[in-house]
Amino acid sequence: MSQYSVLNLPDLMAICKEYGIQRVKSFSVLSGGSENTNYLISTERGQFVLTICEQKTAQSARELAYLLEHLSENELETSKIVRTSKNEPISKFKGKPVMLKIFLEGEIIEDLPNHILETIGIEMGRLHQIDAPTYLPKVLNYGIEFFHEVGHYAAGSSFALWLKEIEAYMQPYFFENLKKSLIHSDIFFSNIIISKDGRGARIMDFEEATNYYRIFDIGMTLVGLCCDGEVLNLKKASILLKGYQQEIELQEVEKSSLQAFTVYAAAAMTFWRHRNFNHINPNPEMYGHYLGLKVIADSIREIPAAIFNKIIG
Repeated sequence: MSQYSVLNLPDLMAICKEYGIQRVKSFSVLSGGSENTNYLISTERGQFVLTICEQKTAQSARELAYLLEHLSENELETSKIVRTSKNEPISKFKGKPVMLKIFLEGEIIEDLPNHILETIGIEMGRLHQIDAPTYLPKVLNYGIEFFHEVGHYAAGSSFALWLKEIEAYMQPYFFENLKKSLIHSDIFFSNIIISKDGRGARIMDFEEATNYYRIFDIGMTLVGLCCDGEVLNLKKASILLKGYQQEIELQEVEKSSLQAFTVYAAAAMTFWRHRNFNHINPNPEMYGHYLGLKVIADSIREIPAAIFNKIIG
């Protein structure tokens, strides 16, 4: 992560006083999201993560804080917000929104064991049963609704033609009765905290939470957690779905569209990487970063339906 806001001890002390914290014992920069600056701070009240929201408006930062509180009220374990002494969900530093969250101990690992995959499936099922707040967006900012943008910066390219092909492939699968819910939309291993004893896991980082198709969230999680390199591991996928279906039994229409939405999820993330690193924030070192996910999308699309559907159980 690029560190955008550089804070010193007096800066951190001034921010923490707004939360009733009088002393910062130590601090360090945390790696993490691409749109925030995060500090781990140790205080007389414990350890916290202080997040400077580099690109959010005050309103969008408040809504994220409200969402984390909403998840906590519904007993989904994730980051917990600390309110200021004036009971505000956020504060500000040099005009930028600031959130303070309780630090959760644990680790991030890339190759998740089977029991954790099942646990994440269960947690997703619980998440999808929580009422979606009205302030959540109802479209993905990198979803199929925005694929046309590639025509503005890469018209006629092979990538633009590929996205058109994905759009055509997906059209028959947007059934009217597909369930929508509160979804995370970005469950990759980097957003999973494994407990210190290795038995439990929490889903973190709800920056991209949306009121959207829950089958998309499942597909994205299969891409994010169940791929070995550029190939979907069907055994891992079946274990995650086993956990999910302990909470929610998939509808028949969801079962018939799961493979397509898994392709869609990989393609949507491919589009995000292409648009971000080749257009919005051009970075020559990252120009080809999208290609791995493109291969994943194509490889999942090529799996015979009869074989893919075995993961559903």
